[in-house]
Amino acid sequence: MKIKVLIVDDSALIRSVMKEIIMSQPDMEVVGVAPDPIVARDLIKQTNPDVLTLDVEMPKMDGLDFLEKLMRLRPMPVLMVSSLTERGSEITMRALELGAVDFVTKPKLSIQSGMREYTEMIADKIRAAAKARIRTRVLAAPGSPEHVSQPLPKIGNTFTSSEKLIIIGASTGGTEAIKEFLLQMPSDCPGILITQHMPEGFTRSFAKRLDGLCKISVNEAVGGERILPGHAYIAPGHSHLLLARSGANYMTQLDQGELINRHRPSVDVLFRSAALCAGKNAVGVILTGMGKDGALGMLEMKQAGAHNFAQDEASCVVFGMPREAIAVGATDEVAPLLELPGKVLGYLAAHSSRALRV
Repeated sequence: MKIKVLIVDDSALIRSVMKEIIMSQPDMEVVGVAPDPIVARDLIKQTNPDVLTLDVEMPKMDGLDFLEKLMRLRPMPVLMVSSLTERGSEITMRALELGAVDFVTKPKLSIQSGMREYTEMIADKIRAAAKARIRTRVLAAPGSPEHVSQPLPKIGNTFTSSEKLIIIGASTGGTEAIKEFLLQMPSDCPGILITQHMPEGFTRSFAKRLDGLCKISVNEAVGGERILPGHAYIAPGHSHLLLARSGANYMTQLDQGELINRHRPSVDVLFRSAALCAGKNAVGVILTGMGKDGALGMLEMKQAGAHNFAQDEASCVVFGMPREAIAVGATDEVAPLLELPGKVLGYLAAHSSRALRV
């Protein structure tokens, strides 16, 4: 059966372009188009779509208000369509918190040469959304029992922590998974490097949002920074993020090279650099996401002595990336999302203790 898609956008031109893109795919069809959430509400009842594409800024009812009501009353896969602006990126981050599966940026209608790649991206994200696990979200405050169910292990000491690193990769559903993980990180945790598949501009808003919620400092990586305990560095949307060394220090490095696995930033690039530079001092974490980016890089980390964790299927929005990493033998432990921070810190604490006794 074809994936049934309902398009909601106030721009007739965007509705037309999106419809043409979706109808060009053999496994999906557009069952309706709506200029605003009021019309969309009736079309949802009539067409029962598998996936909804939703503009973030619309008349009559704000896209976020509509999304909040939809996820509370009739949860379904929603793919947000966002403008490439600071306001658009901030609204999109909020939409992901409210339960949207993923987002795409509005097509640049003047650049026909890029439409093929854009079409493939839209189609991939709709397919992933159609398979995604949708849950009604209850937004808990940071530090609440929903986030921290038990005391987290303490790592040996600051010196030991500074030698260890946590390396994270994610894609679809990853913004919320990364947030849940980082909310449990103590202020003296090892330095954290993160690659999340996300366009340029959105990573800055993502980092800023996390920095305001977490005990640790969270920033978009700029390259050449010394990696410090209690800090997380997120790959910018325009570049691969790599781990590098300068003498005794770990450093961030950015690279605008070719797309890897159709992505820049790529999780494989980050994981491979961690294998080369950190070896057994790294802990790898692969979270929810579509595709296989990160699987082979994580295997290289394991072969270099790293201990690797994967998010389990039940807590993933899309189990693609963790499943691929598990399949190639790259992971050591698999756990639900909310248990991963404790398991990662527990491993580091035990490993640090052994190191201190030697």
